[in-house]
Amino acid sequence: MNKKAKIFLTLSVILSLTIITISIINKFKAKENKQYTNKDFNIEPYISTIDKDNDGIDDQTDILNNVKKYIETKPKYKSKYYSTGYPNDEYGVCTDVIAFGLKDAGYDLMELVNQDILKNQKQYNIKEIDKNIDFRRVNNLDIYLKNNHITLTTDLSKIEEWQGGDIIVFKDHIGIISDKRKKNGIPFLIHHANPIQKNYEENILEIYGQDFIIGHYRIS
Repeated sequence: MNKKAKIFLTLSVILSLTIITISIINKFKAKENKQYTNKDFNIEPYISTIDKDNDGIDDQTDILNNVKKYIETKPKYKSKYYSTGYPNDEYGVCTDVIAFGLKDAGYDLMELVNQDILKNQKQYNIKEIDKNIDFRRVNNLDIYLKNNHITLTTDLSKIEEWQGGDIIVFKDHIGIISDKRKKNGIPFLIHHANPIQKNYEENILEIYGQDFIIGHYRIS
């Protein structure tokens, strides 16, 4: 075998090994990124008995659907003050995912949080009440949800207790639980975290970490 033939054979082997390696990696990624649902784990989907806006869709499903519609608009991340309370442009932050999800299900979070703050101002530790911004603070939402709605486990291993449409609160972040799950049953997170975020529905809960979770709520 001459030198050129040897080089050609070597390059062919390297190319073949590279293709095989890429194929294995892609198959592994596809397996890791495969999306599961409640049905795959024999978990009964939670259906709320309440339909706040009387649109024929229960609140739990309505909230999840509305959140998905909101993230389809691909809001850009920027913390701004709005005299309208709710952002009225292309921008938003993590709390707006919750606000718009609830708003189109019949819950005006701006008014509801403001009412709760007026009743429990010391609990919120707020000196100057401003309803246009108070409902867009993570800490305020955690207190409001704890005061007014169903408090659930923060243990991610109890996968049957996490349902699409639930609200999850972290130490400095907030999001909505997706109806998609990863292979171990832990759900995806629908959220808006930073200006460089590309995907709003992510397999990321375990990356945030169990200790980072401070609240898990369901609208009642």
